[in-house]
Amino acid sequence: MKITIVTVGKIKEKYLTAGIQEYLKRLTPHCRLDIVELNEERMPDNPSPAEKAQAISREGERIQKSIRPGTHLIVLDVAGQMLSSEQLAAKFDTLALAGQSDLTFVIGGAFGLSPDVLAAAKERLSFSRMTFTHQMIRLLLVEQIYRAFKISRGEPYHW
Repeated sequence: MKITIVTVGKIKEKYLTAGIQEYLKRLTPHCRLDIVELNEERMPDNPSPAEKAQAISREGERIQKSIRPGTHLIVLDVAGQMLSSEQLAAKFDTLALAGQSDLTFVIGGAFGLSPDVLAAAKERLSFSRMTFTHQMIRLLLVEQIYRAFKISRGEPYHW
């Protein structure tokens, strides 16, 4: 399985980078996972609604250019569907059985995702109704991808 995470913004915290790298290493026998980091739009300290919309639009254009044709696109969206780890594992299994082995997850910027990116998504996934930093959600996502593979294989999972 090939999994890509397209994300707006860079990881700034060393502890998050270390955690992400650990899960990427653990995922090596299970899948090929690539992370595509896109630049955030520069914004004033207190942006207007129009400036936010413009930033979302420009980030959305860059996100769409990073998405491969034919990939199963899943966007992370606070208003999306919440799944258990077991349900995510079952979703991976179902997609694989249907011949869909190319998945792309998208994590938007600070102000969210453009309507065009949301419309292109096959699914919207929410980790919680709570708000997390986009940097932190990347760590949570790679951990859940790893956990899904372990669940699918019936292997124990311990950190």
